Amino acid sequence: MADTATYTDKGKPFERDMNYLPDRVLAGSTPADPLETEYGANPDAPVWPVEPGRYRLVAAKACPWANRAIIVRKLLGLEDVISLGMPGPTHDARSWTFDLDPGGVDPVLGIERLQEAYFNRVPDYERGITVPAIVEIETRKVVTNDFPWITHDLFFEWREHHRPDAPDLWPEDRREEMESVMKRVFTEVNNGVYRCGFAGSQETYDAAYERLFTALDWLEERLTDRRYLMGDSITEADVRLFTTLARFDPVYHGHFKCNRNKLSEMPALWGYARDLFQTPGFGETIDFDQIKQHYYVVHTDINPTGIVPQGPDLAGWLTPHGRG
Repeated sequence: MADTATYTDKGKPFERDMNYLPDRVLAGSTPADPLETEYGANPDAPVWPVEPGRYRLVAAKACPWANRAIIVRKLLGLEDVISLGMPGPTHDARSWTFDLDPGGVDPVLGIERLQEAYFNRVPDYERGITVPAIVEIETRKVVTNDFPWITHDLFFEWREHHRPDAPDLWPEDRREEMESVMKRVFTEVNNGVYRCGFAGSQETYDAAYERLFTALDWLEERLTDRRYLMGDSITEADVRLFTTLARFDPVYHGHFKCNRNKLSEMPALWGYARDLFQTPGFGETIDFDQIKQHYYVVHTDINPTGIVPQGPDLAGWLTPHGRG
């Protein structure tokens, strides 16, 4: 396999491969979420048991999908229950690597590349080696990389191990609307920025750009008269939106050509993002240097020079947000 990956397909729109290892880590023989069957769970997914100390969450700070899992693990107080391995911000076409650790080896799993854990589970695994990934420590086998279900299960299946004052990230009385909001956030914003950045033609980019900013205008309006996406408390929906917003001005505005305006020029969204950033569990998981290194160095077909920009000035994240 070539070490340099390409991310655009000439003339075509970007389509994300959503085929992941579907395994679940469950507290019992059946899912703990009473509403799960209504929202697309795979009933045939292999099941692994909840067991403190058995698994390692491998999640790079640079990646927005992995950043979700880092935040949820912290919000729920699972740091002593599920250990955290953190690859560096850059990788080649083969795999994320543990170049931030001494000797370039994960100190718990004893591997240099996350790819090794995938191959331990599925020899010659052909899809992308993605984070976040749950890895069984003893066998060094990846359990699952199905990122939407990883954070879902950290909440529903590991409840016995949550800290006493852990937030209710999936309130049952707002579940139906929350699922609808999360679906739109994912398709139009989380994935929408990639649809712009990895567009293979002017036409596909133009269409992606319009979709993205239509959704951001909807969110700006929604957050004008409420503190969080679902009301007055933080939910999973906020975690999922936040990781994209944190990367918007440093990366997506320029690198992905999402440049109608900056996040900092949308008053409600900018205040909301700062509010979350200053909430314990959120801001400390963000490393702007790693984020910029990841996108500007890894996406060589978009940024062939590999030059990482100095800006923007990120001091504004710590200014008063005036919300709540």
